Amino acid sequence: MAESRSLKEQFWDPVAGFGVTFRTMFRKVVTEQYPFEKQPTAPRFHGRHQLNRWPDGLEKCIGCELCAWACPADAIYVEGASNDDSANGEGRFSPGERYGRVYQINYLRCILCGLCIEACPTRALTMTNEYELADDNRADLIYEKSDLLAPLLPGMEQPPHPMLLGDDEGDYYRGNFTAAKEATE
Repeated sequence: MAESRSLKEQFWDPVAGFGVTFRTMFRKVVTEQYPFEKQPTAPRFHGRHQLNRWPDGLEKCIGCELCAWACPADAIYVEGASNDDSANGEGRFSPGERYGRVYQINYLRCILCGLCIEACPTRALTMTNEYELADDNRADLIYEKSDLLAPLLPGMEQPPHPMLLGDDEGDYYRGNFTAAKEATE
């Protein structure tokens, strides 16, 4: 049996629905001119990853692979290697025993969740506010270590080189940069 519709359902509901349309019809259109006018991101925005460096230029990544284990999308590949202490530490890339020889992030899989950042014990991996990650080639969306490393700032030296900020890796991790203070005096 067909139910009879009430007077409210027949007449008022369609008018109320059109009311939403009429209310928004005369408002100013909000259009963002994206490529030409870029809006600032929130301070805690999760964008592209960055591998950080110590103040002397050595890499903070110790090749522990915890970021790869924490990634739910399996977008990170890390291959650790031992630092070479021969010739007075000339083959040193990080202050620890190991460093990340191969480091890749596949942005085709990455969901920008930030779990890799939380897993990093040395704060080597952080996220920047850069959000333009589109490309027309799939191979270009797999970022290598050279793409992810922070740029060398003034006073930094390109690795490999011996530790310049302390006697051992403990000085780096605790922030006891005694050698740097002596060098500047």
